[in-house]
Amino acid sequence: MGCKKNKRSIHEFEEAMCSLFPPDWLRDTAKETGLLKRKRKIDPVALFWVLVLSFGVGMQRTLASLKRSYEREGDTALSDSSWYERFSPDLVRYLKTCVIHGIEYLAKNEHRNLSDRLKDFQDVLIQDSTIIRLHEKLAEKWPAVRTRKVAAGVKVNVVVSAVANSMKSVSLFGERTYESKTLRIGPWVKNRILLLDLGYYKHHVFTRIIENGGFFVSRLKKTAEPIIVAVNVHCRGNSIDVVGKRVSEVLSRLKRQRLDVIVEVPVKRRKYNGKQRKDIVQFRLVAVYNEEARDYHTYLTNISCDVLDAEEIASLYGARWEVELIFKELKSRYALDMIKTTNTMIVEALIWVAILTLLVSRLIYNLVRKRAKEKGKELIRFTHLRWSVIFSETAEKHLTALLHYLNIKMDLMDFYTIYDNQAFDPHVNRQRFREEWWS
Repeated sequence: MGCKKNKRSIHEFEEAMCSLFPPDWLRDTAKETGLLKRKRKIDPVALFWVLVLSFGVGMQRTLASLKRSYEREGDTALSDSSWYERFSPDLVRYLKTCVIHGIEYLAKNEHRNLSDRLKDFQDVLIQDSTIIRLHEKLAEKWPAVRTRKVAAGVKVNVVVSAVANSMKSVSLFGERTYESKTLRIGPWVKNRILLLDLGYYKHHVFTRIIENGGFFVSRLKKTAEPIIVAVNVHCRGNSIDVVGKRVSEVLSRLKRQRLDVIVEVPVKRRKYNGKQRKDIVQFRLVAVYNEEARDYHTYLTNISCDVLDAEEIASLYGARWEVELIFKELKSRYALDMIKTTNTMIVEALIWVAILTLLVSRLIYNLVRKRAKEKGKELIRFTHLRWSVIFSETAEKHLTALLHYLNIKMDLMDFYTIYDNQAFDPHVNRQRFREEWWS
């Protein structure tokens, strides 16, 4: 079934969601991933949108309540076995494929422009990860790190694009996987700036970024002891000689607001044929005094001082807060922190559902920003967290409107059939209150 066209754009949101995930594409993908093996009661289009706009915003807390939501919206009554068997490796593949498709779609439709100071770069990318706590029974598959009791956790690793105003990639790892193991450097970093957390701090990673034509900004690790070999910006008046000294030695004596120098650090290359080569490479180091912390914030980068000065490097790194807001949005609004099941397939499926909900939210958010811009409103005041609250509160209305738009409807007799099915307790051996007196 294709999407309807309406020249008056009264269905602008529905049209946009159908453009992001066309119904025909959803059904074809369900067949390709094995989710739809033959004609079944469950429509992959209805299932997809109920998952994304129902469970994904935390409106449905259990699979049983999610099943009832699907039956209400999907014009069908299901047995418990028919519903629960849907949460399988096939569904995980289906949802993951949808995530990849959604990310690629949003990336093609750029929504934000970099400032003039960053005009020579294609994008600013922020990589980070967050931990999702799972049921302790999953500790064998996903063991947690440094816990006094048995615990389980999954690491969700994301790369956020400043230009696309959304995610560029998402991947899942065990909690014990080091951050540096989740970052694979390649040609994709060319002409892009990566803002990296200390968990990704490795000199050979920075070198690989440079060799692939990319740029990076990272905080300096406290245990790192680079040697200063040149000064980029000289200060007026009496200043200490910093060349040939280690950064920690200089910062302890520094009286100025900033330090902008070139440093040398050792780099251990990967082993080839059992041998490991060691190199010495140079990076730019900037240290900016933070009045609130009463200390220097120190960064490594390969961005020239002719492009961004020391204060601008520190300010740009502060944009990493955007990925923290995405994690907060996913956990507080899109049910990423509400996965209590012991079924591994359900865990993975619902993680991808949360990501899909965020992608759909970003799509509608961009439409709202576009309208606001046409009205001359300040776009900076349309914050992601405030938007996530509005979206989660109205998602059910979006779901109803979208399914109506797709001609997935129910009449009064459909409701009677569904209520008859939902109200019947499937647990035959459960003792009912007062059943010995009346029923």
